[in-house]
Amino acid sequence: MKIIHESIGLLLQARTPRDERGLSQSTENAILLAGAAVIALLIITVITQYVSDNLPTSA
Repeated sequence: MKIIHESIGLLLQARTPRDERGLSQSTENAILLAGAAVIALLIITVITQYVSDNLPTSA
């Protein structure tokens, strides 16, 4: 039974065209990580500015 499953898998793999137009996995991960870091910094900056603007001032 194992030989049948392996044969079907090889046949399907051979018939399926490979799409090699995309970026490599490591490049894609690096871009996503950089985007996440930018978004995190933006959120931190906005929250820090909001808190600073709304702190009570001592008179």
